[in-house]
Amino acid sequence: MKNPLSKKIVQVQPSGIRKFFDLANEMDDVISLGVGEPDFDTPWRIREEGIFSLERGRTFYTSNAGLLELRKEICNYLNRKIGVQYDPQKETMVTVGGSEAIDVALRCMLDPGDEVLIPQPSYVSYLPCTVMADGVPVIVELKNENEFKLTVADLEKHVSERTKILVMPFPNNPTGAIMTGEDLGPIAKFVEEHDLYVLSDEIYSELSYKGKHVSIASFPGMRERTIVINGFSKGFAMTGWRLGYCCGPENILKQMIKLHQFAIMCAPTNSQYAAVEGLRHCGEEVEEMRKAYDQRRRFLMHEFKRIGLDCFEPFGAFYVFPDIRKFGMTSDEFASRLLYEEKIAVVPGTAFGACGEGFLRISYAYSLEDLKVALERIEHFIKGLQKPR
Repeated sequence: MKNPLSKKIVQVQPSGIRKFFDLANEMDDVISLGVGEPDFDTPWRIREEGIFSLERGRTFYTSNAGLLELRKEICNYLNRKIGVQYDPQKETMVTVGGSEAIDVALRCMLDPGDEVLIPQPSYVSYLPCTVMADGVPVIVELKNENEFKLTVADLEKHVSERTKILVMPFPNNPTGAIMTGEDLGPIAKFVEEHDLYVLSDEIYSELSYKGKHVSIASFPGMRERTIVINGFSKGFAMTGWRLGYCCGPENILKQMIKLHQFAIMCAPTNSQYAAVEGLRHCGEEVEEMRKAYDQRRRFLMHEFKRIGLDCFEPFGAFYVFPDIRKFGMTSDEFASRLLYEEKIAVVPGTAFGACGEGFLRISYAYSLEDLKVALERIEHFIKGLQKPR
């Protein structure tokens, strides 16, 4: 028989996050700090609107680009939050999570051989989506000593005549790093000088703990070069509702909507109606969740310092990225032993790129009670490593 599989898809590696998640599910008394999913319920007003939309029989297709009512609210939201105006009819599309927007944008913008600058450590989808779009991923290593921020010096080493897109994954998963307006200014200038486009993944924009989130699209000349990707999973605690969106130049969005039309048709209808309610009326609930995450973040940083676990202070998302290199183990070895010896599941930094070696991703999208118990077990594990043999 002929091989039924595409060589391209076979060569793509599965997500490194799933390994420890699946192992933890098979064990008893495990505290999992590995999943990037809010532990809060979706705000009640959003759930209520979702229920109401089903009761009213809103189970039909929406337009391919999404409910116009929702697209208008998205544009209002982005204008308030990042100070950039978009046309809801020509420059906005509702997607099945932010991940679909990443995939569709890359497939619509890349020709075979085009290069994509991908800062790592970062979300696991950028590299395989580039490969499946026949692009060439070019890894830009972010450094602990720079608080995992992206710099022009990093980019200059990797840009070429074939470079077309720069991925901007901030606030960052897995490091929690952010880019301030001061950080972004030189990057925007670099993008213009090299005639690049930007894929700005801002899914964690609501979860910033050091001033207001700044989008690179807000810089002069960058709106025309940037696809802003966001969604409701993280800030609004709507992971299972599978709803994201993207905004950008009309000529790019037109093609993205066409591909979305053939591949997806439209995002879930009741999720779209629920999201309208979220954008209009759930700002207070989102802020309360942000404050709770910030409290957990500060607790972890305090405890890490107390038990001797090195970690730069992150100011975004709901992850910390501690440095475990001094313990003489790989990230995978440390995470495996922590799981089997103390029943704490974390994710090796290498799941987010080779340069994540020597680090762990720990999510604080869990209750303070769970985090306290987890820190007790991590402290016990570290003390055991430090005892003379």
